Amino acid sequence: MNDVHHVSRFTSRSPNHRGIQREEEPREKHVPVGSMTPFSIAIFLLGLSSLATAASFTQVIEWNELDYEWPSEESRAQTMPAAIFKPTKIKPFYMAVYGQRLFLSLFRDDSTPVTLVSLPTSSANSESPKLTLFPSLEKHGFGNCDKIEEATGLQIDSVGRLWVLDQGSYDCASKLWTIDLANYDQTKLIHRFPFQNLIHELVLDETPNGTFAYITQLAAQHVVVFSLQRNESWILDTPGKQLLSIALSPKEESRRLYVSNYHSSELYTHSVVAVRDGTRTANPELVGNWTAEPYRMLMDNHGTVYAAFWGKNYISSWNSSQPFHEQNFHEVAGLKNDWPFTFALDQNGNFWLMVFDGKRTPSRYRLLKAAVEATSFKASPS
Repeated sequence: MNDVHHVSRFTSRSPNHRGIQREEEPREKHVPVGSMTPFSIAIFLLGLSSLATAASFTQVIEWNELDYEWPSEESRAQTMPAAIFKPTKIKPFYMAVYGQRLFLSLFRDDSTPVTLVSLPTSSANSESPKLTLFPSLEKHGFGNCDKIEEATGLQIDSVGRLWVLDQGSYDCASKLWTIDLANYDQTKLIHRFPFQNLIHELVLDETPNGTFAYITQLAAQHVVVFSLQRNESWILDTPGKQLLSIALSPKEESRRLYVSNYHSSELYTHSVVAVRDGTRTANPELVGNWTAEPYRMLMDNHGTVYAAFWGKNYISSWNSSQPFHEQNFHEVAGLKNDWPFTFALDQNGNFWLMVFDGKRTPSRYRLLKAAVEATSFKASPS
């Protein structure tokens, strides 16, 4: 089990991770307009309208390399000797935004001692800001079961708490933390899971009867369900479907989970009503197929799903109130990286996007923002 846990989670994964050589499929087929029938012309124009929905991003901050803002040089030397620390190893993992702060979890590496940081959403000067150790250096410690060891998925609830998934370590189980951003960043370890595994991301289901977290583990055939009120977690089996990315619809009366099938472009959905009641098995229904395999999904308060894909230079979207139809949301020409994007919505209708391009100089990291007139559905209590 330790050998499995030690695998670098996603950085070594390539688009052909199954060892299958395959020809790259184009996302769109282009047909000369002169050879089209009236019906096909209508379809062509519909495709053009979908491209018009692509967001217009502006750059907020750029970095050639990321570094921590240490409390002191002494703390830097004690935590990470200069011979070990490699700024190029710092890679964004998950993102959340609240107020004037942006939060990032980072891929863990031997030269990445802290995996949860914060940034301002704007820079007052020309210098790119350093990463603030969040909530503090003292709260982190790999191999210490009472500290944040390896942060992964992030979510913010309607009362301003940052929920943090913690991978754990060889000797420590995976954990779940909350950090009260509206109350001096008070930090609580709220749950220890009965496993240590590749815990991936979570979504929050806030109901009048309590808050539930639905959590995926890398390639596991189940969803982990956590009830805050009961402080209990249990397994929701999804036989035959290895899950990875997850999203949750905004409508309380008919709320649904959306999950991607690992090693596949398939998108599935399942009602959460029975899940809240403690059911232990689900058989999600197929919605459609993305153009590639998503590693990250997010749903806004209008029911639009955004998806980023392994090794792809684009983000897609789909309006879940309509039959499945993938649309272009954002594309970065020439971008080549296994995990090129991480993103989040804020409470003011902005879509925040971190782009990582290891081959681009001098701007390997870029923080972008676009006004999309949509928010995380948790921006207001349900």
